[in-house]
Amino acid sequence: MREVRHLNFDWKYSPEFRQEFVDSGFDDSKFEVVQIPHANTELPYNNFDEKRYQFESCYRKSLYVESELKGKPAILHFEGVMTYAKVFLNGHQVMEHKGGYTPFKADVSRCLKYGADNQLVVYVDSSERKEIPPFGYVVDYLTYGGIYREVWLEFTEQVIMENCHVRTRNVLSPEKLLDLNLYLTNFAQRTSTVNLEFSVLKEDQNVLTFKETVDLTEDSHQQLNIQQIISGVELWDTENPNLYILDVKIKRHDRLIDQSSFRFGFRQVEFKNDGFFLNGNRLKIRGLNRHQSFPYVGYAMPKRAQQKDAEILKNELGLNTVRLSHYPQSNHFLDRCDELGLLVFDEIPGWQHIGEKGEWWDITLQHVEEMIKKDWNRPSIFIWGVRINESEDCDALYQETSRLAKSLDDTRPTGGVRCRKDSNLIEDVYTYNDFVHNGKAHGLDRPKDVIGYDAPYLVTEHNGHMFPTKQFDSQEHRLEHALRHLRVLDAMYGDDGIGGAIGWCMFDYNTHKDFGSGDRICYHGVMDMFRIPKYAAATYASQQNQTPYLKVLSNMRMGDYPGSELSDVHVFTNCDYIKLYKNDHYIETFYPARSQYPNVPNPPIIIDNFIGNLIEENESFSKSDCRLMKSLLIEVSRVGLEGLTLFSKLKMLYLLKKNRMKLSDGVALYGKYVGGWGDSATTFRIEGYQGSELVCTQSCQQLRILVNVNAHSGAS
Repeated sequence: MREVRHLNFDWKYSPEFRQEFVDSGFDDSKFEVVQIPHANTELPYNNFDEKRYQFESCYRKSLYVESELKGKPAILHFEGVMTYAKVFLNGHQVMEHKGGYTPFKADVSRCLKYGADNQLVVYVDSSERKEIPPFGYVVDYLTYGGIYREVWLEFTEQVIMENCHVRTRNVLSPEKLLDLNLYLTNFAQRTSTVNLEFSVLKEDQNVLTFKETVDLTEDSHQQLNIQQIISGVELWDTENPNLYILDVKIKRHDRLIDQSSFRFGFRQVEFKNDGFFLNGNRLKIRGLNRHQSFPYVGYAMPKRAQQKDAEILKNELGLNTVRLSHYPQSNHFLDRCDELGLLVFDEIPGWQHIGEKGEWWDITLQHVEEMIKKDWNRPSIFIWGVRINESEDCDALYQETSRLAKSLDDTRPTGGVRCRKDSNLIEDVYTYNDFVHNGKAHGLDRPKDVIGYDAPYLVTEHNGHMFPTKQFDSQEHRLEHALRHLRVLDAMYGDDGIGGAIGWCMFDYNTHKDFGSGDRICYHGVMDMFRIPKYAAATYASQQNQTPYLKVLSNMRMGDYPGSELSDVHVFTNCDYIKLYKNDHYIETFYPARSQYPNVPNPPIIIDNFIGNLIEENESFSKSDCRLMKSLLIEVSRVGLEGLTLFSKLKMLYLLKKNRMKLSDGVALYGKYVGGWGDSATTFRIEGYQGSELVCTQSCQQLRILVNVNAHSGAS
């Protein structure tokens, strides 16, 4: 049976490398003690040179291996080392790997010492090596450095299940098909007969068992295909992410020699010319792009932080999709996507630049294979990105990446993210970065205007660099940021030819000096680097209907507005309507702006009246004069006194003269009913209703969700 030893604690680290560090007897007592995941250097929040992490470093670890383990294969695993790694055991090089985003492993049993301490040494080069994707030219993100994902050593028997590709077919039929590609490793390279026992489990409940007998050859690697009918199972989708475990036991003469488990789900994904379909049902993809970086430590964040990002995307932003831009990401993040029902666009490393044919191309193909074999059982992954992001057409390379992807996995479509129109479509889906919206232009181009013909189509980036937004920008700027995302979503929902839209991006990120702001941050996120929401986050959070949501995109303080004039206030919500109160006095009920945003599930609600019936209740004007005064004061609040039309100015003069008032009296009314001047404080309260039920309120920027347990079980 397998014995796994996690090697994530108490490494010795040096921010430089010398060849003598490889020697088993080298004295590393002056090295720093570090834990994995580890960043090769801690970084400032901003204004730092990317060269700070681009250097050679060394990691050393001592490990004791018991004598009784001698004769067992010992497999050393690395989940991610940025960017180039050479691994030594007891002075012998046992493996190397180019590329920081995919895992690698090797059998190190021949170099182990048993009943003694062993010295494991990892040389890490974190520079931007031109032969390794995504490098060769400047990249719009940072790649950081270090052993930033987990490491473990696994002792096995002579025959093991190295991998299993669990493909689910005919999922829309009562009887579904398990189509298994099994990858056996026979370390001894001897012929023998083994028995395979399979169990399909859901939450520890056995759904199906079956057996197969296999005759092993002398080959060290053997691939088998086994198919089995299964029924009575539930499908995986974005709202009901049903997961199953395939447990595989290998027995010889009734003795258990290996056991492996593979998690999967029953689901079908399909792109057509008229949209994306999950399990035969049309689903509009609504998502954001994610980098895997964090402030100060780059990529080196542990399991819980990775999981939390998936939870933010699904639970806080209400998304159904995330794109892994622009590389494969943490298994912990992807595990949580499987569990939450968050669709994933998985993509090979790269950004615009295509390197020379030869090693650069070979490593790209290696990354395709490593990505797919790492993630092929994940129901969340609905498409493989097999093209270097935003690169020019290169048919020779992309025919190879597409062919390789299809040979490894025929259950998912392929895509290739480009930013140009009329690109050659080699993959299954035309995946396109559409930045046409500039605040005035239409939200998205029509697919046929981009491709020239009908084809499956997905927008993989929008907004982003078109309107960088900081947390401390003006309210008007932050509101416009939210509205730009909203206009794109409205265009996406209004066009059946667009499978969905994945916005740029989840959060701000550090970048090279040639991109982003002057402080080397791309302020493109709907959140900042600390995952604190900007106004644009409300665009997405308001489109889900699982949990009541209400966010006022204003602090409602007139002093923060030009001319101290409180203009129209946008409320992003999934409520049916809202009620506005001013100092606990009811003003008016407002409804979604469906005429302005006809296609999104939940248009915002625009508050354009802060007066209500207060004039009628407190002043002695006639009813008609009250209505006229109210309309004029609202108009002044929007455009200012100088912005009034000539006709409105004449109406105001008429009203003042009729009621024997001076202009100063009109200004006083404005201050009293619009500006709140002279009050000790003005408090606005907004109540959100679904049907007749009050479900959330916001007052002074404090949001409170009110939940009827019977009506909204599980909401919070």
